[in-house]
Amino acid sequence: MEELKEGPAAQLHQEDVVNKREDDEDAPAAADHAVQTEAAADSDTKPSTTTTERHISIQAKLEGLEMLVDLDGAGRKSCPLCPEEKFKACYSHKLRRHLQNLHWKVYVEFEGQKMCICHLPCRNLKPSLSGDLASGRHMAHYHCVVCSVTIARKTDMISHLKRHVNKGETEASYSGNSDVQFEERTPSGQDYEIMKELGTNVQLLPNHTTPQKSDTYFNRKMKTNRQLVFCSLAVLAEERNPLECLDAFGATGIMGLQWAKHLRNAVKVTITDISDTCVKMIKENCELNQIRVDGGSRGPRWPDREAETAPIATVEVTKMDANVILHLRPFDYIHLDPFGTAVNYLDAAFRNVRNLGIISVTSTDTSSLYAKSPNVTLRHYGCHIVRTEYYKELAARMVVATVARAAARCNKGIEVLLAVALEHFMLVVVRVLRGPTQADESAKKLRKLVHCQWCEERVFLKLGNMVDDTLPCNCHGSLPGKTAVQLGPLWSGALFNTGFLRRMLSAAVQHSMDDIQPLVKTLICESECTTLKSLVHGSSVLSNQVECGVVIKTLQSGDEAGPADQPGKRKSGEESGNVVKKLKPDASLEHPPFYYSIHRHSIRGMNMPKLNKFLQYLSEAGFKVSRTHFDPTGVRTDATLQQFKSVLTKYSVPTYTNAATATQTSVSTQKTPSAKLASGSPN
Repeated sequence: MEELKEGPAAQLHQEDVVNKREDDEDAPAAADHAVQTEAAADSDTKPSTTTTERHISIQAKLEGLEMLVDLDGAGRKSCPLCPEEKFKACYSHKLRRHLQNLHWKVYVEFEGQKMCICHLPCRNLKPSLSGDLASGRHMAHYHCVVCSVTIARKTDMISHLKRHVNKGETEASYSGNSDVQFEERTPSGQDYEIMKELGTNVQLLPNHTTPQKSDTYFNRKMKTNRQLVFCSLAVLAEERNPLECLDAFGATGIMGLQWAKHLRNAVKVTITDISDTCVKMIKENCELNQIRVDGGSRGPRWPDREAETAPIATVEVTKMDANVILHLRPFDYIHLDPFGTAVNYLDAAFRNVRNLGIISVTSTDTSSLYAKSPNVTLRHYGCHIVRTEYYKELAARMVVATVARAAARCNKGIEVLLAVALEHFMLVVVRVLRGPTQADESAKKLRKLVHCQWCEERVFLKLGNMVDDTLPCNCHGSLPGKTAVQLGPLWSGALFNTGFLRRMLSAAVQHSMDDIQPLVKTLICESECTTLKSLVHGSSVLSNQVECGVVIKTLQSGDEAGPADQPGKRKSGEESGNVVKKLKPDASLEHPPFYYSIHRHSIRGMNMPKLNKFLQYLSEAGFKVSRTHFDPTGVRTDATLQQFKSVLTKYSVPTYTNAATATQTSVSTQKTPSAKLASGSPN
């Protein structure tokens, strides 16, 4: 014990960092504990910057606590983590049981070190009911292994340690030896993590999974979202060239770098972010992918690196708020992907977007989208919704309605090209149509939805209609009280555009995006409300695409495309092979709204048919039918709920019938040998 007391604190900590000291070296002296507790008692929430030794409650094994006990005159041992008035000195077997059942049982582990609960007077007294500190009591607490802060609850300590991990703070930051500036980091793999997606390399900080204002954020689960956005941009790049596009929330810059690296001169990419750290990281990632930063003359970051080749593309990186840059400059393609809702940026996005341009909006505020926080939903989107079986499509129509209202305020209309709700995000892609006439047409598609809370039948209110006798179900007459509620206003038009989705599929095949091809094929079938459809995406295909009230004739063959387009010149309608003619939208092309879950409306005691078989039965009954990406058990159809249930009941089999049939089959199988012997058959 005396040798541990005399050892320098810095040497002990250095041995702990390098060699992960053994149990006997991991225990500081009990005398040094008194100095540490005096320094830590004043800061309940602020980390200590003066001490470099850990608290005695932080040990690697239980034996480390047993070595810290003190012997009194009678040979009894006192607890090192409890005051004398709380736990009196006792013999070894009782003390061990006390340490194991009280202090060691509820430890918090971090990097191989256990933070045991401490009852020493390290924290301020908790006042009594009368507010008197003198008659109060000391609270049990934990000492952080990283910053020496004291925290009372175990769950709070776990959350506190997660914040250290997200910030990249480890043992070295405890001793104050890892304060390295951003510019001094090296690409040795210790400070950065290199991630490759779609042929694009990006560097990630240790805290890239936590969205913070001072750090870059990267979500690996959003890969599908990034690929869908890329395909929509690639489709627009076929119509006009060059294309000015904006990634309004750059973070690591992965999305804008993918645009520039694969589409090259067809796009002029601008990446903006309000964070200084994000802007620096985006520029570093541009150098990593051999992409020149517009307006910046930075040399290579590493002097021993080989000579850089010619840049494959140019990207403009700016430090600016998204609303500011959207008000200053016009764009052909705008992508909004903030953390949460994007309603604060819609007005600025529609202000300067060009005619027939595209705006894609990614929303991740699932709690308000899926009716878990109705007050937030009403505040952000101005809609009243409830939890339904079709809640994902309800959320998609709510977001589109909010986008349409923002466009109408700028005398512009929209045509929805794509609306996808997957996992924890929702993506809406719309084409902008300039003019008050288009704005009025879009505003007419914002309607209220009447929803029956008993059977979940739903129908959009037509303009000028009353609520009475609107629903085809009879729940309001057979049940006491009112069963129907009004939801919305929501978007009542189509959520998909078949022509645009087909061209997105062609772009996905061209750029080898195998992950989203099944999803896009499902969306094409859902947009046409069909189950079997040939998806042609080969060469030499000439097709007329109906988009946003216009017919776009697209020539996909490289041989029949005619002379090569001049780079740097915007394509016109006839020169690029795209013939644009005004056409009245065909209402019959729109898919029916919403869907029914086959499990939600199953009959008790009946075995339902397989989903694909049931789709065939509905189609044979004369209804439009398809599956939906919103729900794997959902069926999109133009049949009413009563018709849906009638077909489901017709082809459902009672459960006991299968059991009786199986019993009869087994009995007949057992009787077969005896029958054969009676008949004299040799076989």
